[in-house]
Amino acid sequence: MAQPVNTYDSYDMKGVREDLSDVIFNIAPDETPLLTACAKVSIGNTYYEWQTDSLRSAQENAHIQGDDTIAEVVAPTTRLGNYTQNFKNAVTVSGTDIALKKAGRGSEMQYQVIKKTKEHKLDIERALFLNQARVGGSSTEAPRLAGIPAWITSNVNFQTGGSPSGANPTGDGTNARTDNSVVTAFSQVKFDDVMQRIWVSGGEPDTVYLNAFQMNLALGFTGNNNQRSNITAKDETVIKHMAVYVTPWGTVTWKPSRHIRPRDVIVVQDDMWAVGIARSTKTEELAKTGDNEKRQIVTELTLVCRNQAASGAVYDNTIV
Repeated sequence: MAQPVNTYDSYDMKGVREDLSDVIFNIAPDETPLLTACAKVSIGNTYYEWQTDSLRSAQENAHIQGDDTIAEVVAPTTRLGNYTQNFKNAVTVSGTDIALKKAGRGSEMQYQVIKKTKEHKLDIERALFLNQARVGGSSTEAPRLAGIPAWITSNVNFQTGGSPSGANPTGDGTNARTDNSVVTAFSQVKFDDVMQRIWVSGGEPDTVYLNAFQMNLALGFTGNNNQRSNITAKDETVIKHMAVYVTPWGTVTWKPSRHIRPRDVIVVQDDMWAVGIARSTKTEELAKTGDNEKRQIVTELTLVCRNQAASGAVYDNTIV
């Protein structure tokens, strides 16, 4: 129907008050599964060290009665270390902005600090997964921690023959692994190979980190080697289902990660990784230099690989 002549409607009206929601909706993900899962240890140096060791393989052990006992060769422990990395984010809010009446938050500074703190955690999560070597730092270079790919060498499935060809790092954090220029699809065969290698090495893997694309491939695994199952919480008022895979080499939980490199699938034994914290995350007020207020969020930490042989990885996977 047509509108009657001279109808005064909302399109003609002046002075209509705005109706702005007093809630700010933010759907950006802030999960940090690896950072959350790692044990936290307090450290007192920018270079944190630890030792690893392993048992020799089983061998023939039979002796004549009354023979002399001869000492066996004893292998020394391996001493490893990683540098701490400084993570820092800052917020500056003008005096005018502080004075204004705002929708969705009472304090602009408080709102921005909370937001930046979440972003701060995401940066840390990314660094833990990053294929980067440790860097001691200097007056002109920022120190960096060695991420997971710079540690795992024993139980790895990767591609070779490209240019460059795939290659493992030395395993002490001093260099990054070399990605192969040719990639192939993540598969159950690759995954089973890594799980078997970890078992042979003595590891007991718990968790697999992978991105959404690789996760969809994993959900298509079939056969007796990888049986997907559901674990239901005992309290039926809150039911959680968690996809796990049962293999002859152990049972692992799949954890999709938004911050792992898309070409990597990393299998870890949770208690063999830790985060060494030199400075816990804290917010500090900075000196006032003008008509504004400043805050910074600071954390200093490193990644601790307690024994890389308990974990493994499938590298050089296609990402589309």
